[in-house]
Amino acid sequence: MKIAVVYWSGTGNTEAMAQSVEKGAESAGAEVEMFTASEFNGDKVKDYGAIAFGCPSMGDEELEDSEFEPMFNDCEPSLNGKKIALFGSYGWGDGEWMRSWEEKCNEIGANIACDSVICNDAPDDEAVSACEALGAELAG
Repeated sequence: MKIAVVYWSGTGNTEAMAQSVEKGAESAGAEVEMFTASEFNGDKVKDYGAIAFGCPSMGDEELEDSEFEPMFNDCEPSLNGKKIALFGSYGWGDGEWMRSWEEKCNEIGANIACDSVICNDAPDDEAVSACEALGAELAG
């Protein structure tokens, strides 16, 4: 299985989560490529059996809107039936941005393969383990 891990990170928290997702997927035998949001686009979706998308909560519990959201919107037409996973960090709120993002993915027909992982600020040991499990499950 070839997996893309695509993320945007302003403080490094979501990047650390992405590295844990990568580690988990590789430990399950997947070939993994990491991309920042600015390095990925809708044309690349077809090259991967599964994609993990990571974005922190921004503003009023929204996806980052200058790089990540435009990239994700570009990918949407290719995500129908695609196996994906979602992760990200937040500093306030209750995870509304992730629930909204999951709803959007369900509406476009994406196959959310496992429970999304969110963590408050930097990933602690529990969040690291959850990200590794997400990567392994995505690879399965």
